Amino acid sequence: MTGTYEHNIDAKGRLFIPAKLREELGDTFYLAMGVDACLAIYPQSTWDRFTAKFASLPMSQSKVMRPLFANAAKCELDSQGRIVVPQKLRKYAGLEKETVIIGVHDRAEIWSADVWNAQEEEEMTPEKMAACMAQLGF
Repeated sequence: MTGTYEHNIDAKGRLFIPAKLREELGDTFYLAMGVDACLAIYPQSTWDRFTAKFASLPMSQSKVMRPLFANAAKCELDSQGRIVVPQKLRKYAGLEKETVIIGVHDRAEIWSADVWNAQEEEEMTPEKMAACMAQLGF
């Protein structure tokens, strides 16, 4: 998944998912807390790999994942291409109105527009891009 899309959350907590991402996400997908101050959207295939990895962990290690699973939401789009973002998840990511949805390889992320714009400004430098490419071996 790739691209950057700006959309607003309405008063009922609904968020439009861009058509390009909807194609890649499929009919059913999962919304969960992201590793940063964002939400992650996983297509079914990625969620299945994620849960299989989780299932292989010893019980003593898997308990740290409880908040992720307890607050994840199985999503299906409404007729207008929207999902409802649960209040707990909106609070976790600081989502109020303006959001940015980005494609990140095998998932998408939903960010508060203010947080994303500040981070993007800090991260989008030639030096950081060169370091990223070096880390990937390019």
